[in-house]
Amino acid sequence: MGRLPAWADVVLIPLMSIIAAFGISALVILYIGENPWEALKLMVDGALGSAYGWGYTLYYATNFMFTGLAVSIAFRASLFNIGGEGQAMLGGLGVAVVALALPWPHWTLALPAAMLGAIVFGAAWAAIPAWLQARRGSHIVITTMMFNFIGAALLNYVLVNILRPAGSMDPATARFPKGAHLPTLHDLPLIGSYFDKNTPANITLFVALAACVAVWYLLFRSRLGYAIRAFGKSESAAVYAGISPFRITMYVMLLSGGLSGMMAINNVMGEAERLVLNAVEGAGFIGIAVALMGRNHPFGVFLAALLFGFLYQGGAELGLWTTIPIELRTVVQALVILFTGALDNMMRMLVERIFALGHRRRAA
Repeated sequence: MGRLPAWADVVLIPLMSIIAAFGISALVILYIGENPWEALKLMVDGALGSAYGWGYTLYYATNFMFTGLAVSIAFRASLFNIGGEGQAMLGGLGVAVVALALPWPHWTLALPAAMLGAIVFGAAWAAIPAWLQARRGSHIVITTMMFNFIGAALLNYVLVNILRPAGSMDPATARFPKGAHLPTLHDLPLIGSYFDKNTPANITLFVALAACVAVWYLLFRSRLGYAIRAFGKSESAAVYAGISPFRITMYVMLLSGGLSGMMAINNVMGEAERLVLNAVEGAGFIGIAVALMGRNHPFGVFLAALLFGFLYQGGAELGLWTTIPIELRTVVQALVILFTGALDNMMRMLVERIFALGHRRRAA
């Protein structure tokens, strides 16, 4: 049928997937007796129509940028890292250890140290499945999935038995020192008036944006990025060219785990200001959908993260003001994954038919 233009593959097919997912969601809303159009307006107003809503949308989107980048960089090497949830949990532990280690005088000193702690702990948790894949042939999907549960159990043990303050019944660390508190977007000059002081969106957003740029540069402007993409296209050809499968697997999974771990800066250091048991809240798994929707490109991940931030905040507003359950956002996310993943070829074939029909008409 002919090759599609790049813009159709990057923009049109994901857009059609979103429309299809929202269309089926509208049928579900109709089935439970609500008006889909009113539900959509409420979601848009709740997620984008106020400083409060926009702040929460960007807060969620920041989480999804990190986990989406983590999944996408692994996908580029044909590695399906679904352990972002566990890696983000351990990244949170790294942030907590660093934040509680010293009486930080100012957040500008605490933030780089916490970033390093998050990267080291997240990368270390990804290194074990990476080594098992590279040296023992253990499938990366199975091992990273298992390590999500192991990470949850380990975090539970550490919070209950080691880091929990004396006399506290809550499985959480103590509050971080005042010098480790990150400024919210409301606290920043020039843009602060656009954000509500009660929203958790914080300066980590700019770290996430910088991560998008850094991953783009790594993948498309560096020798390592070329090796990663070559390995992902054809392992045998990469080996023939002198690229080591062991090194690429380890490098990619360390980068992926480090990016997942950095998500904890946003929710552990920037929002809760302590480490709690369920700090990740499923963002590691949502990163898979973000990467698929974003076509594993950092700019696409940025846009997809905004979409899923909108879904999260808009879905919360639906659950608050209508009889539509908040779990509907999970349904929409699942449908997006379905259409952008399992049914991607179906959408592609439909678009190819449309383009082929247009070519025939012009030729006639």
